[in-house]
Amino acid sequence: MATSSKRPAAKKTPPAKKTPPAKRWSQHVTETSDAMDLKPDVFKQDDPKAIARSLKSSAEHSDRRKSDPYRSAMSMLTFYINRAGHNLEPAQHERLEKAKDELRSLFGKAARPAARSAAKK
Repeated sequence: MATSSKRPAAKKTPPAKKTPPAKRWSQHVTETSDAMDLKPDVFKQDDPKAIARSLKSSAEHSDRRKSDPYRSAMSMLTFYINRAGHNLEPAQHERLEKAKDELRSLFGKAARPAARSAAKK
């Protein structure tokens, strides 16, 4: 006769404690960053050239940035695009990518190379 062996009961984990929602780290960075002071709603403008001009102006006049104006301006633009992620409307994302190109142009930097997917076509 086979004897049935019972497995020991699995321990139940206690329910997670409910903690108040913390501020998002990206919000903290935006509010306390030493990169530069931006004009309100600069990333919501419709014209990529206006966005780039505003970022360039803010970067050049900021006393809080730690690197050169081009790097500070591009970093803030990239940070905004990355943090918005999938919540960014495709048209706005395209506008901000064009603003990057305009920013490169304003600072006399070389244009970015074509995207890989476009090069394969």
